[in-house]
Amino acid sequence: MRCTRCGRVNADGARFCDACGARLDGASDAAARKTVTVVFTDLAGSTALGERLDPETLRGVMSRYFATAQVAMERHGGTVEKFIGDAVMAVFGVPVVREDDAARAVRAIVELRDALERLNAELDREHGIRITTRTGVNTGEVVVGGVDSATDQRLATGDAVNVAARLEQAAAPGEVLLGAATYNLVGEHVVAEARACDGGGPRSGR
Repeated sequence: MRCTRCGRVNADGARFCDACGARLDGASDAAARKTVTVVFTDLAGSTALGERLDPETLRGVMSRYFATAQVAMERHGGTVEKFIGDAVMAVFGVPVVREDDAARAVRAIVELRDALERLNAELDREHGIRITTRTGVNTGEVVVGGVDSATDQRLATGDAVNVAARLEQAAAPGEVLLGAATYNLVGEHVVAEARACDGGGPRSGR
């Protein structure tokens, strides 16, 4: 059973968490409200990429991209909740909420950008291609419900998730759009400029 306080996976039948001592009373499947930071990032120009590569090669490229993104997000404490087409959704604050979740999300994006430069050097050498992402980040309240039995991951829903997705869709290739709440939390540590678009007063950073 997974502890809802610290995320530790405990033995079946345990009454208290081995790590933090919290009571394990089956509440892990109950819905809970949490303030989290959501990251959506996807490939820009993926349709054109698919036209240049055969399906097997494209699948290999996508697998490497997904693996690179997952490593960057998880290294900074994020949970990769799902892969949607060519997009990655990660949540910072599930299962454990931290005061610096927004900063962790931004650091993960910076690491992903640097890692993609290294991946692009390989892809250029192997296939003559480079990939570019666009990213949306938003902080807000979500409802975290039960655990997906297939992935053992918690499912986050709410307007904060929808806004992050809209920011990603509005971002230009190579651009990161931060929602207003996220920017208020990390603004002293990033270089960003205001940009008017439909998605909650975002800031644009590169």
